[in-house]
Amino acid sequence: MQLNFGSYSIVPIHPKDAWNICNFAVANENRLKRYFPKTLEQNLTPDLSNIFVEKKVKQFELKEEFLFTLRENESNTLVGLIYIKALDWTKKKGEFAYAIDYNVEGKGIMTEAIQQLSEYAFKNLGIETLQIIVHKSNIGSVKVADNCNFTYIKTLKSEHTPPGEAPLNMELYELYKEIE
Repeated sequence: MQLNFGSYSIVPIHPKDAWNICNFAVANENRLKRYFPKTLEQNLTPDLSNIFVEKKVKQFELKEEFLFTLRENESNTLVGLIYIKALDWTKKKGEFAYAIDYNVEGKGIMTEAIQQLSEYAFKNLGIETLQIIVHKSNIGSVKVADNCNFTYIKTLKSEHTPPGEAPLNMELYELYKEIE
């Protein structure tokens, strides 16, 4: 499976992705430390990234969590990570979590990627509700939710606790599969 748009592509996590994910995590450490602390700590060295990738490939195969890489096609550079996580197969629900490289933020790339993966999740995974949980100060992520037609649902009290900080209230957005 590969989804293409413009000069970018979205592909499932692959066993050979460890070096690229390590490089992405280290280069974007300041961007990841608040909202992706576990992803960051699991990818600070190539050895840690190998363990992380093995685990994520297995979770993908078992349909426990889906991690996709976002790449620039010409250079094959990894510019983002997109999770479909917190899967509830009974309720047919999943949550997006995503991070983009600081070099390409603000260009609408993640918006397009989330649109593509939303369609994929509805058509191929049987998911009927997708969520984005974001802090209101993360303007880029709020814009992604808005631009992808997610609906604001409510504030989740003390939903996320960044390392060394007090718990944060987060905003819940949802997108529903259209009934045909």
